[in-house]
Parts: sequence; structure tokens; C-alpha cells
Amino acid sequence: MTELSQLLQRHQAQFGPVLPIDLNSPEVCRLDFTDRNPRVVSADLRDTAAFEVLVAELLEAQEGLIGVGGYLENRIIYRRSPGLFGDPTVHPRSLHLGVDVWVRAGTPVWSPLPATVHSLADNENFGDYGPTVILEHELEGTTFYTLYGHLGRREVALLRPGMLVEPGVTFAEVGPHPENGDWPPHLHFQVIADMQGRQGDFPGVAPLEEREKWAALCPNPNLILQSRHLD
Repeated sequence: MTELSQLLQRHQAQFGPVLPIDLNSPEVCRLDFTDRNPRVVSADLRDTAAFEVLVAELLEAQEGLIGVGGYLENRIIYRRSPGLFGDPTVHPRSLHLGVDVWVRAGTPVWSPLPATVHSLADNENFGDYGPTVILEHELEGTTFYTLYGHLGRREVALLRPGMLVEPGVTFAEVGPHPENGDWPPHLHFQVIADMQGRQGDFPGVAPLEEREKWAALCPNPNLILQSRHLD
């Protein structure tokens, strides 16, 4: 376990929710977007409306209303955006570095800790993050970051780097497609130890063979979310 992971584990009692949702509720279920799921393998993932129907069907099959999952999952859904996540001449990126929470567009997004806005951007390519906010936090003198992807444009447009964000106060909302990067509505939540000089963007998907490197740089978001469905 990395030093940041240990730090987050020590402070779990003080983290607030990232969404106004109980992620331990029986209405929450885990969604599998790997090649182990035949429904995902056969789906037309470039058709966002069809992808949204698929998410609804996966939830219904488990009698769930909210889907979660994705950390270090070797996903096939990035084949919908080969220009972003793959190149025929190199190993494709398929290892997901955050947790996705599949909820309705318009769902408020909160910071789990006091924060400042580090940076923001509209990563508007098909299959990208869409409107993205990165918050900066400090615990025990250690700085780390949380990334929120697939947001709505209206709320993000009101933010500026350096603004203070308090826990439990809405600073963004889950965005609708197509403005959210053209995905079925969901929040991509990621923890980052070092931004490496990046602004408003950070890889959320990595090459499978670099798992150890990226897992150290982006520890498990469930250390903050604390959902039993992600254990």
C-alpha cells in the first residue's frame, strides 16, 4: 500500500460523500465492463443511446438503480474511442484508474474534503471526460488531488482555479450526453498523488502492462467512497 493510500485509510472517518447517494444502499450494484460480460462484448458501444439502454438493462438485471465499479478493471468499452484510448501500433489503454458511479444527469457532485480548484477543462472529444474538474486537498502536509469527469458544462463554467470548495456543497453536476464526452450519464471519480504538471486533465485509462505504476499514482478511490459494493 502506498503512502497516500495509508494516509487516506487513516482519515476515512472524516471523508464526506462525493454524491448525495448512499453507496452502500441495496439499490447500488456493481457493473462489469470487461470481456467477461457477454452483454458488453456484443453491444454497439459507439451508439451512446444504445450504450445508455445497456446500462439500464445491466442495472435492471441486478434490481439496482445505481451502478458502481471500474477501479483497475480491464475494460473493453474504450474500443468505442480508439483515437483516444488505443493505437493499432501500440498496446491499447484499457485499465481504468477511477471509479464510475452511473447515476442520472443533474445529480449534484460534492468534495469529500475541503479543497481548492486546481484546474478544469472541457475535454470534449468523443469518449473523453467532457467537462472536468480537479480539486486539490491536503492531509497531514501531503497534497493530493481528486478528479471529477463527465460533468455538466453550466456548473463547471462558474468555477475558477483557486476557488474554495467545501464538503457537502454542490460545485458541479453529473452531465448529460453529448456534453459529458458522449457517455451515458455517470461520474468518473479518481484520486491522484501527483498531477505531473497537467492541468484540467489526467489519464483515466492506462496500458494494462503498466498496472503497478498507475495503481501507485492513482490509489483506490474507494478509500474515500467506502462503498461495500466496491470491496
